[in-house]
Amino acid sequence: MAAKSSGLGLEIVGTINKLQDVFTTVGSNSTQIDLPQICVLGSQSSGKSSVLENIVGRDFLPRGSGIVTRRPLVLQLINRPATSAASAPATNGATPQPNGTEKAADKGANPDEWGEFLHLPGEKFHDFNKIRDEIVRDTEAKTGRNAGISPQPINLRIFSPNVLTLTLVDLPGITKVPVGDQPKDIEKQIRDMLFKYISKPACIILAVTAANQDLANSEGLKMAREVDPEGNRTIGVLTKVDLMDAGTDVVDILAGRIIPLRLGYVPVVNRGQRDIDTNRPIAYALEKEKEFFENHPSYRGKANYCGTPFLAYKLNSILKLHIHNTLPDIKARITQQLQRYTAELQSLGGPLGDNSANLVLSVITEFTTEFRTIIDGNTNDLAVNELSGGARISFVFHELFNNGIKNIDPFDQSQDGDIRTILYNSSGSTPALFVGTAAFDVIVKKQILRLEDPSLKCCQLVYDELIRILGQLLAKIQAFRRFPALRERFNSVVVNFFKTSMTPTTKLVSDMVAMQACYINTTHPDFINGHKAMSIVNERLSANKPPPPTADPKSGKLAPGQINNNRDLDVEPKKDEPSFFGSFFAPKTKGSSKKAANTSSTMEAPPAVIRPQAALSDREVMETEVIKLLIHSYFNIVKREMIDMVPKAISLTLISHSTNNLQQELLQQLYKPEVLGELLKESEHVVQRRKEVTSMVAALNKAEEIVAGV
Repeated sequence: MAAKSSGLGLEIVGTINKLQDVFTTVGSNSTQIDLPQICVLGSQSSGKSSVLENIVGRDFLPRGSGIVTRRPLVLQLINRPATSAASAPATNGATPQPNGTEKAADKGANPDEWGEFLHLPGEKFHDFNKIRDEIVRDTEAKTGRNAGISPQPINLRIFSPNVLTLTLVDLPGITKVPVGDQPKDIEKQIRDMLFKYISKPACIILAVTAANQDLANSEGLKMAREVDPEGNRTIGVLTKVDLMDAGTDVVDILAGRIIPLRLGYVPVVNRGQRDIDTNRPIAYALEKEKEFFENHPSYRGKANYCGTPFLAYKLNSILKLHIHNTLPDIKARITQQLQRYTAELQSLGGPLGDNSANLVLSVITEFTTEFRTIIDGNTNDLAVNELSGGARISFVFHELFNNGIKNIDPFDQSQDGDIRTILYNSSGSTPALFVGTAAFDVIVKKQILRLEDPSLKCCQLVYDELIRILGQLLAKIQAFRRFPALRERFNSVVVNFFKTSMTPTTKLVSDMVAMQACYINTTHPDFINGHKAMSIVNERLSANKPPPPTADPKSGKLAPGQINNNRDLDVEPKKDEPSFFGSFFAPKTKGSSKKAANTSSTMEAPPAVIRPQAALSDREVMETEVIKLLIHSYFNIVKREMIDMVPKAISLTLISHSTNNLQQELLQQLYKPEVLGELLKESEHVVQRRKEVTSMVAALNKAEEIVAGV
């Protein structure tokens, strides 16, 4: 049963390793599938490298001052049964040899133990010193020889009978102060990279902390708590337990009484710097670690739960359980991503990139169909927060244009005095006895012509909405992303078509205004006639006059001065009756009258410009009010007709004309053998994107095959 469980664990971890390899080949940032992994987190001096080397049982990581790990190292440990007698014993049962005697064996090639890099397929490294050299070489190839870092991982797979199947990600150590030629923002760069890995829910955080420092100052635990405040997916590793002061231990930490973690803590003892400098073998260090915990008074009762072998076993168990819990979600995400990338690849013309002439026909058909659909409002993806398409054109017609016409006041630019002048001018040399139609025609035609500007503005607004719809379709249809030349040509042809359609549209609208101004139909059934207008004005003026004189209630006679408008009294009669053009002259004072009487009766020449200088007389008030009433009546009729007819005219010559004839225009301009080759030339971005998407589809198909049998 144990063997079956071990085989299942090997299979499930191996599945994730295969997925990591598959997705690494197409770029780790290309998908949104977070694979379960254990990320090693800690400061530069915490002993991360020693922990990893103890787990592997080999020296293979670069060492030195400053930042040594400058790229994430995805370390896949794969347990492989020994096939030769030369194989070393398992790590947890290694027997130490005298100082220096195992150096040659440690360096020697073992046919059952080797490493492979994903970027060097098919090449096996039996010498672990060469593995270290390759890590340094590939790091410098991507980041240079300075202390810069890179988020691009190195994938290393180690096959050995002495390891448990496990996947670890060694991250750069946390640093605070730039040293040497390190970038000034090195702390931010490293923190951003670390957060990118440990913030993923599928990540198990292995926080490495030196036991001889205050746990509250652990940089690894601080950063882990930022993304995992409850400690549900963080496991602590306490290094340098053997360097603690006498009488101190980490029992309280292991018991969770300091900073509790759901996955707990594991204390380990690594090689000292002297052991590293003298090439003391790791097997010897592991035996010393075992002796330390078995003989220490604080740990000997729980020695089986301390040390590197237990850490490797615990990590293996945690990883297998974590993978088992997240695998259904991984399968679902792979399927979802595969569908998305397959659809995108299809929109890019498939793996080979279809660019036949029939593509232009399909694009023209799709464009014109979508154009008509948007105008008619029959699209499936109707906006819920704003007006779009044909609804915006309707808003222009029935809100903007309607209100714009209704708000035009025929007398906002003409005063009553101006109307009086027009009345006199329209009567010519013979003063009119009644209100003349000439003045009415002059004023109402002038006001009708004012409707031309808002009507033409309405045409322009509808044109702008059609251009807006064009922009939406150019961004929506996938083929335009593939072929920029086709997009530009499409845009040019459609815009020119709209511009050409605007010429008859604006002419028709202008002609409608001119038509209204050309013929004033005073027999319109809604137009108020002159007699009715005169009657309405008289009623208004009479209502504003003082009440008529009343008789004395006793005698029944009018009071003196009320008979015959004061003419029955012995009073001085009015001698200065106003003339017909009296309002065009300033009122005369008494002094000026006497002066005029003493002068000769010769007439003066009229002034160069004659303007009214007095208030309107009763007759002028009546005539002005009648004219205004007639103009209001007729102008409202014209406004109603223009509000009704202008949208119809625009719909006929611009909107309907476009929906009915745009497809034919596109076929004539674009479906030509001499231009098809140029139109179907793809952009470099599309070609590159197709390669990326094709790789992603292949990788996701491979990933789906990998997880299908688990």
